[in-house]
Amino acid sequence: MDTSASATSAVIGQGVGIRAGATIIDIVIFWVISFLVAIVTGDASGAGFALGTAASCFVGLIAIAYYVVMETMYGATVGKMVLGLKVVKQDGSALDWQTSIIRTLLRIVDGFLVYLVGAILVWTSPTNQRLGDKVAKTLVVKKDQVVGAGASTARF
Repeated sequence: MDTSASATSAVIGQGVGIRAGATIIDIVIFWVISFLVAIVTGDASGAGFALGTAASCFVGLIAIAYYVVMETMYGATVGKMVLGLKVVKQDGSALDWQTSIIRTLLRIVDGFLVYLVGAILVWTSPTNQRLGDKVAKTLVVKKDQVVGAGASTARF
């Protein structure tokens, strides 16, 4: 009897609360990176820091690369790792580069109004997926939730 299909079909993505916690951890990481870039570019002062256009673009590219590389290579960002989450394809297998890029680029839409768009989509989705998850056919799950044939290929 093949239980991998039934186990995978029973997997439901994680809700807004835990995903928001992971995002907050990742935002703190980006804040530190932004501060370091501001120091290097001379945009830091005793009162705080501001990034000029070129530095902001650089930090944005770092953020995109962070999500794509971490979720493709490890199945999770640092925030997701801390909270015991990982991102998998709907069949339970690990993300490939194309899937991760699609998912990450759609953060631009999901992130409108401080991720309110993404939160509404997760709240209204039976599988707790934001737009990036739906288009890329991915789920954010507890790292030990997926069992079956695809789970062994996930890198976490």
